[in-house]
Amino acid sequence: MSFVNLSKREINFKIVFYGPPLSGKTTNLEHLHEVMPEDVKGKMTMLSTQQDRTLYFDFLPLRSDAIKGYTSKFQLYTVPGQSIYNQTRKIVLTGVDGLVFVADSQWDEMEHNVESFENLQENLQTYNRSLDDIPFVLQFNKRDLPNIAPVEYLDFVLNQRDDKAVFFESVACNGDGVHETLNMVCKMVMAQFIEEHNMNVKPIAEDSAVAVS
Repeated sequence: MSFVNLSKREINFKIVFYGPPLSGKTTNLEHLHEVMPEDVKGKMTMLSTQQDRTLYFDFLPLRSDAIKGYTSKFQLYTVPGQSIYNQTRKIVLTGVDGLVFVADSQWDEMEHNVESFENLQENLQTYNRSLDDIPFVLQFNKRDLPNIAPVEYLDFVLNQRDDKAVFFESVACNGDGVHETLNMVCKMVMAQFIEEHNMNVKPIAEDSAVAVS
């Protein structure tokens, strides 16, 4: 959950990128870390395994004055995609404020997408939480490849909740859709925090850039 540092007047939010192996979670974070100015981002930390990687870094948004008197700080994490590292996934989900599910658009990966999405929901239940109470964005990645499913099919398979999630198409390797995804989930996280806390705030405009432009 979000952490408020009163001495620093700083609010820390945790956002986790979830999804099947090689769907583009790591590529999202690597691109974001590469393009962000040095003075707003922390060092990227990597926990490497034989088959997958867990990445982490934090950043201060370039433009965000929605919560007056406080600085917002976002911590971005990925989870390992391989099922043998499920305990690590659970640990990374501890205290999560916002989620991005990165789906692989290739037809051959549909089963892995569904399995990973179900696994996400199961792991959230470990903490008595669900996608109904966590800001959540879908990203349909690898839209530049030839053998991909239509967006409508991905939306049907992964977005069957009553409160349908916002989704973005992306090509994470070149940054297409990456900034839009992050910006949306950051705004949603901040909006939920503002709603749940009695603070001096200003509305977040629909077209505002909370994260990166």
